[in-house]
Amino acid sequence: MNEHDGLDVGIVTYRSREHLRACLESLLDNPPTRAMRVIVVDNDSRDGTVELVRRQRGVELIEARRNLGFASATNAAIRRTRGRYFLALNPDTRIRPGVLDKLLELFDADPRIGICGCRLEREDGSFDHAARRSFPTPLGALAHFTGLGRRAWSPTRLAQYRAPEVERGPVDAVSGAFMLMRRQALEEVGPFDERYWLYMEDLDLCYRFAEAGWITWYEPSVAITHVKGGTSGRYRTLRVNHAFHSGMFRFYRDHYAASSAKLFNVLIYAAIAAKFAVSSVRSGLNRWLLRRA
Repeated sequence: MNEHDGLDVGIVTYRSREHLRACLESLLDNPPTRAMRVIVVDNDSRDGTVELVRRQRGVELIEARRNLGFASATNAAIRRTRGRYFLALNPDTRIRPGVLDKLLELFDADPRIGICGCRLEREDGSFDHAARRSFPTPLGALAHFTGLGRRAWSPTRLAQYRAPEVERGPVDAVSGAFMLMRRQALEEVGPFDERYWLYMEDLDLCYRFAEAGWITWYEPSVAITHVKGGTSGRYRTLRVNHAFHSGMFRFYRDHYAASSAKLFNVLIYAAIAAKFAVSSVRSGLNRWLLRRA
């Protein structure tokens, strides 16, 4: 089977050397039966990541001279490769046996599938709800970020962002921590939008795939481990916090604002700004307390 029929894996890393070491070990120990090419894009980590990858047989390295963020760095790996399928993979994930072959078989069986994700589990075995998501409604987003939509008893309207009605099959979006994509669809729709530095770029890509008629599929029969916050840290820095909320702003502006009333848009933008302010203060305080502990 030639390279074009195989799987390309792109891993973007920033100061997460030990997570990357474990990720690569799990990936190389559990490859698909078809050809696989692995590309690591290091976002100027300066923590020994470059040296680690250079010593790793069968893994290619792209060295960025600055922190490009997730979208731009992943696109660099996409441009470098030509396999029929491309997997965007976080370094804080651990691949399990049989996962890749199972998902690739789904792609082969249904040419309508453009993106596929699997069940994500945290290190304690609990479900990571980012594995499957719905495109957010204002109420769903509000409930999610206030915590009202994250309870076991939350009604569907409040838990909307977590796509609780989807057990298996077509879903609005899956997580960029593990996002398997069909090259043909990527070439038709385009890769990640590089205006997103970090966060929301996965939701945006799934939205554009859906607009183009491609299916995003959630497959819970196989699972990987996701060390939640393993790359971004427990408390976001101000830059990361800004990227998260500017991503929310951009996603709403690009996909929802044109069909909503101007006053409603102003209210949404104000709510995002207020959330950014509160989140930045909370994260800054927690990081300060952590340093003093």
